Amino acid sequence: MDLNKVMIIGRLTRDPELRNTPSGKAVATIGVATGRAWADANGQKQKQTEFHNVVLWGKLAEIANQYLRKGGKVYMEGRLQTREWTGQDGVKRYRTEIIGENMIMLDSRPVGTGVISGMNNEPTMVSEVPQQVIDEEVKVEDIPF
Repeated sequence: MDLNKVMIIGRLTRDPELRNTPSGKAVATIGVATGRAWADANGQKQKQTEFHNVVLWGKLAEIANQYLRKGGKVYMEGRLQTREWTGQDGVKRYRTEIIGENMIMLDSRPVGTGVISGMNNEPTMVSEVPQQVIDEEVKVEDIPF
């Protein structure tokens, strides 16, 4: 069995760029930067930033274009795909991208966080997560299993 799964949390490096294919399907490209920090062998703090190209299709692309902005924090889940083409100069080029399938917008919003899923290229909006938590005591007898 093979697995091609990518999960990143980072900030958008630019606003989404929305286009349509000749058949009319929406496609958006976004850039996401992820960072890590660590201490090297000498105890010096080190930082590294990676830049990821993400491609979104269909409704997920339209939603990203509507709600995401440069600097916004996002969780992106998808798969890696490498494209190859020959440039006008005759040189073969390659680009590895994340094909986004699920997205969670992580920036603060007045009523929770929106969750968007791109299963079968048909994204759906999951209901908002309420900020108010009701604190009730759960009794073992009330658990149905």
